[in-house]
Order: sequence, then structure tokens, then C-alpha cells
Amino acid sequence: DFLFKFLVIGSAGTGKSCLLHQFIENKFKQDSNHTIGVEFGSKVVNVGGKTVKLQIWDTAGQERFRSVTRSYYRGAAGALLVYDITSRETYNSLANWLADARTLASPNIVIILCGNKKDLDGEREVTFLEASRFAQENELMFLETSALTGENVEEAFLKCARTILNKIESGELDPERMGSGIQYGDSSLRQLRQPR
Repeated sequence: DFLFKFLVIGSAGTGKSCLLHQFIENKFKQDSNHTIGVEFGSKVVNVGGKTVKLQIWDTAGQERFRSVTRSYYRGAAGALLVYDITSRETYNSLANWLADARTLASPNIVIILCGNKKDLDGEREVTFLEASRFAQENELMFLETSALTGENVEEAFLKCARTILNKIESGELDPERMGSGIQYGDSSLRQLRQPR
């Protein structure tokens, strides 16, 4: 029914590629190197009775790729903003990533904050409460995920997609608008074109 453009953003080493891999392949990516530039994946999911294809751009977190990755932000409907719960540094840079997403993609981009590496709870540097407060203040949804165990990974993508769908249905998001990051699939286009 729809195609949504998604981004996975956040600092280097937070597990962005592993989250994407876990979501698409349902398994942990053992030998993950730093992403160079941008990688791409897609998956068709069922959200609220609609079939939605998520087109997911996994961006490099390293500073030197910033100019490359920024060009991919345009027209994204949703994003996973990822930090590593065992790294205060990745958490501290969230505000910058968030500003980029809202400036470069769209002020209406639907973002879910993901505290990844939940399986390393013993090494935690960022509390659940603190991150959930940050999410609230910035109007983000929030989940802690583990790319290793798969916990909440699918849920993060689906929650984001469900919110976008609700916003389309309520008229808050207009798929027809340039750069909305949303396209109608063939079936909905056919329904739209049928004479009433």
C-alpha cells in the first residue's frame, strides 16, 4: 500500500548496521565494520492491516562521512536515532543528530530513539529514565533495543511505521507533498484512480 523512506542515524559504533541486519535477516551480524557512506536495506511489513515497504538507509556515524550521509536525509518519513547505552558519548551527541534530521529531512519526520546494546546492561552508562526524559522533551518515541538478541528491534521499526500511518490517516502527513518520504504502492494508486 505504501513505501516509507527510513533513516538509521547516530554516532559510529552504536550498532546501526546490526539493527538493520537483525530487522531484515533476523540474525546478528557478527563481523560488522564501520559503514562507509550509506548502506541500504528494505523489508515489507504489515502495519495496521496495510502492507508497507520500508526503504531503509543506514548512514555512517563517522564524522568524515557526514557530508555524504546528509544528502540522504532529504525526504525521509521516519528515522531510528540510535545511541549505545554503554557509551555516554554517543548519548551526548543525540541532540546534534536530531537537529540534522529535523532540518535536513523534515520537521515532521517521525523519530524513534533507540538505546541499543540492551544486552550489555552491566556496562550501562545511560539510564533508561534519563533517555526516556530526553525522548519526552524532544517528542520522540523511545525503546531500548538489542541487535544481538533481537529484543525490540522489529518493534522499533514497526512503531515508527505505525505512527507515520496514523499521521497519514489523520491528515497530519500528506503523502502527495514533495519530500514526504512516502509513496503510494500500486494497489492504493489503482484504488485512487478508479472512477467512483
